Amino acid sequence: MPIYVKDPKLLAALQESRERHAPYAGAFLLKDEPGSDPSVVTGSETDKNVYDLKGKELFNRLHEVGTLAQISSIHGDQVILIGHRRLRITEMVSEDPLTVKVDHLKDNAFNRDDDIIKATYCEVISTLRDVLKTSSLWRDHVQTYTKHIGDFTIPRLADFGAAISGANKLQLQQVLEELDVYNRLKLTLELVKKEMEISKIQESIAKAIEEKISGEQRRYLLNEQLKAIKKELGLETDDKTALTGKFRERIEPKREKCPPHVLQVIDEELTKLQLLEASSSEFSVTRNYLDWLTALPWGEYSDENFDVTRAQMILDEDHYGLTDVKDRILEFIAVGKLRGTSQGKVICLSGPPGVGKTSIGRSIARALNRKFFRFSVGGLADVAEIKGHRRTYIGAMPGKMVQCLKNVGTANPLVLIDEIDKLGRGHAGDPASALLELLDPEQNANFLDHYLDVPIDLSKVLFVCTANVVEMIPNPLLDRMEVVSIAGYITDEKMHIARDYLEKSTREACGIKPEQVEVTNAALLALIENYCREAGVRNLQKHIEKIYRKIALQLVRQGETIDAIIASSQYIEPKNAKVDVDESGQNTIKKENLLGSSNPEQVGGTSEDDKLQLDLPAEESLCPDNQSTDNEVAKETEEDKETGTVTIEKVLIDKSNLNDYVGKPVFHADRIYDRTPTGVVMGLAWTSMGGSILYIETTLVEEGEGKGALHVTGQLGDVMKESTQIAHTVARAILLEKEPENPFFANSKLHLHVPTGATPKDGPSAGCTMTTSLLSLAMKKPVKKDLAMTGEVTLTGKILPIGGVKEKTIEARRSEVKTIVFPSANRRDFDELAPNVKEGLDVHFVDEYSQIFDLAFGDEPSQNIEK
Repeated sequence: MPIYVKDPKLLAALQESRERHAPYAGAFLLKDEPGSDPSVVTGSETDKNVYDLKGKELFNRLHEVGTLAQISSIHGDQVILIGHRRLRITEMVSEDPLTVKVDHLKDNAFNRDDDIIKATYCEVISTLRDVLKTSSLWRDHVQTYTKHIGDFTIPRLADFGAAISGANKLQLQQVLEELDVYNRLKLTLELVKKEMEISKIQESIAKAIEEKISGEQRRYLLNEQLKAIKKELGLETDDKTALTGKFRERIEPKREKCPPHVLQVIDEELTKLQLLEASSSEFSVTRNYLDWLTALPWGEYSDENFDVTRAQMILDEDHYGLTDVKDRILEFIAVGKLRGTSQGKVICLSGPPGVGKTSIGRSIARALNRKFFRFSVGGLADVAEIKGHRRTYIGAMPGKMVQCLKNVGTANPLVLIDEIDKLGRGHAGDPASALLELLDPEQNANFLDHYLDVPIDLSKVLFVCTANVVEMIPNPLLDRMEVVSIAGYITDEKMHIARDYLEKSTREACGIKPEQVEVTNAALLALIENYCREAGVRNLQKHIEKIYRKIALQLVRQGETIDAIIASSQYIEPKNAKVDVDESGQNTIKKENLLGSSNPEQVGGTSEDDKLQLDLPAEESLCPDNQSTDNEVAKETEEDKETGTVTIEKVLIDKSNLNDYVGKPVFHADRIYDRTPTGVVMGLAWTSMGGSILYIETTLVEEGEGKGALHVTGQLGDVMKESTQIAHTVARAILLEKEPENPFFANSKLHLHVPTGATPKDGPSAGCTMTTSLLSLAMKKPVKKDLAMTGEVTLTGKILPIGGVKEKTIEARRSEVKTIVFPSANRRDFDELAPNVKEGLDVHFVDEYSQIFDLAFGDEPSQNIEK
């Protein structure tokens, strides 16, 4: 076996010994360090320590018995040794290199013919043969041994068996020190047997792994063969062929209507799909692309219904009022009927929240018999949502419009783009600009999606957009739309909607029958005026739902209490409850002393005398308002002649008990003053919730020579602050004209305030109101009673037009204003209003402020027109 010698002096001594033709050396095993475990593999640090041992220290660490070894050859620091016989160290001669005196040891005498030794010898040979069968490496060991040492005798066999076994060094040293041949044979047999067991375990591990691998390979091969056989017989195609077949099958019915450029792209992609490997990334990209291309409804249109009468009926069924919108849709249908085909348009419904913009879109789709698709662009900041991603990106998808066409399955749906005024703008581009191509009637016949990369015809799609504030929509986008404004509902319209739509649907949703509840008109009116004053009806619906939920709970509680009393009455003793048979053969229960009454009352009669009034202890908790006779719920236990069920009288909701269902009123009258004092004028404002009254108040802070100044409060925007400056200048000019000797503005420090200071206010339409307020204070004259005004004023006193005429008129009516002043340019807007909105108002249209001055401060009696 090879030994590596690190010590140069020792190596030189061995080299010298070999050259002197005495090529022998003693090989002794080094003892382990005290306290260390021989079975634990040690690191290189310990090996270094071993090489550092010299002289006496090394001598003390050596085992006494070693081997006389012949030096076969030396290659560098590798020395090949062949063991010959045993040695025992007797004493040390020199330290470096370590030289010792030795005794040659001989084996103890033994009887070759001893049966036990023979049997042990044969068992060792037999075991060695078995071990040799398992490893070719061991066979090499045998050949080397016989070549260098000779035949196997009993002692040599014991030594050889121990040498080639994988035993640890201490076990081998034990065999080496054993001079009794029989004992040595026994030790060797033990080591070889152990080796045999290890080889068996090794063989079983190898076999198990081989079986696993070969099983998987076999299954794979069989599957591949099965695929090949099925393909050969035409029973099954491979994945790529099946995919291609599926795409071809999908596009075949649409081939006639499909544009040629799209067909060309599809055919090219199908060819590419056949050439690609199924495992490549390009394959999945192409497959997804073809999936989208073939799924779109190329040239497939739904049959439209051009029946104007039917459309009118559907629109009226779903919505009350909204004449402008309905007329526009009926015009669209009429044009389509005359042309025989309808073109897509872009209609933008603008108005405050809750007026039914989104639900109108749904009704239009139903009236036209078109498919409906809605997507909201509120807060949308990524252009890819509209135009799609490039298809090379991971997770790429087409834009919303392509997804819409795939979902609805027709090329002429109605697409509702919700909240178009709330478009975002992020790092991924400007979606408003991307929508231009989608909504432009000149361009959308060839809309190009980044993912599909083929033009799509969207010219037949009817786009309906919704917005709360039209001013927030970018101008280029607004230019492509036809704006239909929905100003909101007046009280009469809200009453109709609540009665005919909201109440009916809420009652059904709560599972309440019409005969169980009655909501009076006075209660609904109070609900609209005091709780739900905004332009839309969403809040009104919430309040009606709240009322009906409370009614449902009330009805259920009453029913349970009555059931409990009826149930308890069945267990009364016979003298208190007798069952008689009346003339019709029906059982009737006679109850005595049930309610503390001495006279029995029959249950089951239909007249007032026959009703059994249940005086419940819990009545107070069941009835929200005991004081109110309107809401008194009569609880009667009337046994039905067929079913024997308990019926409960209807719940009445009136103005007097409305508070019990919806709490205290949210809104109070906007009018702070019944008659405005000096320096205070009533203006009309537009808000997102509709119209509102806006008071402008001016007061004198201090007076003194040359102290003329104006201080403004009320959280006003920049435009409104400028209006105060203009109003101040105009008021000074008019006062100079009307009362030249009055130095009020030159010597007065004034404070102008617009109430509800927490609400931000901006806009130019309060100019004339501010001027009137300043003049009222300067002249110490209050303006006429029930007068409200709106209009922008210029420095020369001209009155310019304003917006929100309908909302402002509605608010004026609600606040019981009799006289309104509008700019002349707004006469057209006012004339378009419904007659019921204009009823009972005296409206003046003015061009110059002097006309307002005469109206506000004129001495002639008011000419209010009560229509």
